[in-house]
Amino acid sequence: MRVTPGGREDAILAWQGTTLRVRVRAAPERGKANEALCRLLARKLGVPASAVSVARGGGSRDKLVAIEGKEEADVMRIISADKARREA
Repeated sequence: MRVTPGGREDAILAWQGTTLRVRVRAAPERGKANEALCRLLARKLGVPASAVSVARGGGSRDKLVAIEGKEEADVMRIISADKARREA
C-alpha cells in the first residue's frame, strides 16, 4: 500500500499493479496518517477500526496493513467493486 498524507480528502485512489494507492487528509505526524488510513480502510471494508492495523512501514509511505477477518482476495474484490461503483 502506498499512502500519501496531507491530501484534500481521504480516498482510495487506484490499484497500481498489486499496490493500492491511498490518500489521507491527516498529517504524517505522531501516527495521525496511519490512524486515518486504518479508519478509511475499516469503513470501506465494513470491519471495526480495531481490526485494521499497520503491520509494517509505520514511518514510511509504503505500508503493509493487517486486516482481521478478511482474506486478501476479499479486500481486493471489495475495494475494486467500490471503486468501480463510484466511477459508474
